[in-house]
Amino acid sequence: MSFLKSLFGGRKAADEKPAGPAKTIEHNGFTIHATPYQEGGQYQLCGIVEKLVDGELKSHRFVRADRFPGLAEATDFTLTKGQQLVDMEGERIFR
Repeated sequence: MSFLKSLFGGRKAADEKPAGPAKTIEHNGFTIHATPYQEGGQYQLCGIVEKLVDGELKSHRFVRADRFPGLAEATDFTLTKGQQLVDMEGERIFR
């Protein structure tokens, strides 16, 4: 059965969703959550940028093609990429 699942794209639930933020930082008024998830034996770069705008919590999830062998490395790069995103886009990220 597992052979058929892998053949037709079936995955474990752990591969599909991040378990929760690995680390969170504040940057220029934004909150950046690193949420890398395991994919194919490595960790996929994934994060969430949030900010309270006019009393409403806005969020933007970003995923990049970068993969890393360890969670710590994926977390560090996710936070760096999130900071770059905030610096380049600012609140336009929520449009």
